[in-house]
Amino acid sequence: MDHRPPGPPEPRGLTLRISPELRMFLPARHRGTELLAVPHDGTSSLVHVVQSAGVPLTEVGALLLEEGDGGRPVEPSYRPAAGETVRVEPVPRPQPVPDGPPRFLLDVHLGTLARRLRLVAGADTAYHNDMDDAALVEQANAERRVLLTQDRGLLMRRQLWMGAYVRGSRPDDQLADVLDRFAPPLAPWTRCTACNGTLADVAKAEVEHLLRPGTRRSYDTFARCRDCGHVYWRGAHGDRLEALVAEAERTTTPHAAP
Repeated sequence: MDHRPPGPPEPRGLTLRISPELRMFLPARHRGTELLAVPHDGTSSLVHVVQSAGVPLTEVGALLLEEGDGGRPVEPSYRPAAGETVRVEPVPRPQPVPDGPPRFLLDVHLGTLARRLRLVAGADTAYHNDMDDAALVEQANAERRVLLTQDRGLLMRRQLWMGAYVRGSRPDDQLADVLDRFAPPLAPWTRCTACNGTLADVAKAEVEHLLRPGTRRSYDTFARCRDCGHVYWRGAHGDRLEALVAEAERTTTPHAAP
């Protein structure tokens, strides 16, 4: 017979009701599960519990403590009691950004998306191909830019003021996701795809010496970046770019103010 004194009771767990839009962040074995049982020590905050399950707080729009037939909003700092159920909802779309139209900062893996945002949306989009995570967070915070990435660990950094996970593996899908989420005002053909500077119309005579003979013969309308001096014209890819702009307009139109 075991005469050892009984140990402390096993703590009751916590249940998260994860919205379908957020289950992509869960381990594969849990993505078809609505109610996710998670261990809870009784002292951890809700943000710790949710992010430990794999969902970055940047993707969470509301946390609702289920009570009776409804849900009571709670803050990420809330310390849930054992046995409670919390509903985890996604951010609303379009997601408002403090301080006016969204300005973006993209990590090293999203260079094509950065160029699309500059060209198609005319969005103020910073991008570096040699910046580490800590520097990205520092710049995003200092310049009040939304950090766009597919690195969940980067989004879970406590210091980050605002970020977003970019859905999709193809640049077209990524662009559609960002436009649908933030609905920035569109200003196509106004930013330099190389440096993010603004473009200004320029007379052909002023840039003729920079053009190849075929370009000089075929085109008459040009723009030049005010910062780096790069020259732009509607070239052979013009139809493809026009199609991207038209698709961007369709994506953001449902969010436009009446």
